[in-house]
Amino acid sequence: MENSTNPPFFNLTMFINIGNYRYPTFILCFLLFAFIISANLVIIVVITLEKTLHQPMYIFILCLSVNSVYGSTGFFIRFLRDLLSDSHLIPRAACLTQVYVIYTYASYELTLLGIMAYDRYIAICQPLHYHTKVTTKMIAILVSVAWIYPAISVFACVYLASRLPLCGNKIPKVFCANWPIVKLSCISTALNNLVGMLVSVTTVFCPLAFVLYTYTRIILLCRNQSSEFKSKVIQSCLPHIITFVNYSITVFCDVALSRVDLEELNPFLAVILSLEFVVIPPILNPLVYGLKLPEIRKVILRMVSCSKARIKHIES
Repeated sequence: MENSTNPPFFNLTMFINIGNYRYPTFILCFLLFAFIISANLVIIVVITLEKTLHQPMYIFILCLSVNSVYGSTGFFIRFLRDLLSDSHLIPRAACLTQVYVIYTYASYELTLLGIMAYDRYIAICQPLHYHTKVTTKMIAILVSVAWIYPAISVFACVYLASRLPLCGNKIPKVFCANWPIVKLSCISTALNNLVGMLVSVTTVFCPLAFVLYTYTRIILLCRNQSSEFKSKVIQSCLPHIITFVNYSITVFCDVALSRVDLEELNPFLAVILSLEFVVIPPILNPLVYGLKLPEIRKVILRMVSCSKARIKHIES
């Protein structure tokens, strides 16, 4: 009876549907993982070493890159192993750990985007008060809250899920997720649903609503300004807007997929849609900020030039 209500393993059933796609999928995902880690580490190293980039906006970008490395590592290491394995059973503890890593990664991304929206709002709408409001102390407080609150709230969700007696062990995904586990419960999940709703509102909808509010205020301010001012605002906000829109779409897709039967979809399409929110943002973020922001791009190009010069000097 204990094993029936507390299965020691979960079965990730979407891997079975991949079939012969597993090997090309492994190669593609390994290359994506290598690119994500490399690109985000470049952003982290550049911002850390370049003192001129020790400013609020770049510190937040560094935090986004750290989060991308954290989330991608927590997901891909297990995922790549499962792709080549004939058995797709994952221990209960490992599954819950993966849930925690993926959900905290998603929450960190949204809370950090909310903080970055606040930074852009103050810089554009209240420029004279920027250095008095966005201080080093304030940055430390905002980043700490952005990390600590999701860590605690997601832990509460995972803990409640771990206490549920389960009447099954099949998860129709390629990674562990909280909602599919909760749906396996043999008893009422009213408390889990309530806590999950509160966490979703505070870590997903509140940051999204705040970002929309700040950009509404920025748009209203720009209406009566010169074209030069509007151009500067667009240049300053475009990377953040791209990141925000991209992440909003991927989160929406993940939420929508949790309400449909993935096993009825084309297996390859189902896997791609399932992976979207843990793959696309970590790839896009370093490309957007590394290529779009001239300050970061200049430092990267300078470092590349210095490296080439050193190699030529050694070879000569």
